[in-house]
Amino acid sequence: MAQAVAQVQDYMDEKKNVLIATANAEMIMRATHDEELRHILNEAALVVPDGAGTVWAAHHLGYEMPERVAGFDLAQELMRIAPGKKQRVFFFGSAPGVAEKAKAKAEELYPGIEIVGVRNGYFSADDEPEIIAEIKAAKPDLLLAALGVPKQEKWLYQHRDELGVPVSIGVGGTLDVMAGVMKRAPLWMQKAKLEWLFRGALQPKRAGRLLALPKFVLKVHASKNKKRV
Repeated sequence: MAQAVAQVQDYMDEKKNVLIATANAEMIMRATHDEELRHILNEAALVVPDGAGTVWAAHHLGYEMPERVAGFDLAQELMRIAPGKKQRVFFFGSAPGVAEKAKAKAEELYPGIEIVGVRNGYFSADDEPEIIAEIKAAKPDLLLAALGVPKQEKWLYQHRDELGVPVSIGVGGTLDVMAGVMKRAPLWMQKAKLEWLFRGALQPKRAGRLLALPKFVLKVHASKNKKRV
């Protein structure tokens, strides 16, 4: 986490206009058949391991990965630092009213933080020029987009040059959790690497998507066996 935060801070200081992706097993499995998403992940300035499965896979394949860097936790760390660095933040996504509640929570948790704009994630292609203009006018240093995978990554990548934001991150359900409309797993479940199970129990619609996890394990094992050959 400390390395990820330091790297993102460098990008903001240098006005790099980069995309940060938070990859869990589900996203990685999707990228095996979604060529656009795979390209975006390969082009991203930084991809952090948002999920115990990602960390396990790295270790299983012989790569060093000290710990999980959840997108929610990364966003909180960046917002905690933002007031002292006078960094401006924009919230984009979730249902109407959620970003406003998340903004109020951020202002409570991180006194002095500048949330320079909020916009819900319900829009059509016709609305996009207005949204882009709104974000550009706000001049954020950090854009947190909660549109869900892979919509958030594809939207940020497609419009990165128009937006001109130093750092953009797809943060999934972060705004929902901050606003109190969705619970995060208890700390013991996070430590036990069972947050995926908690989300599945709370959101039955995700049950089908959780099938990506055993497929991911099989893919990792197959990849390791292939490396041995």
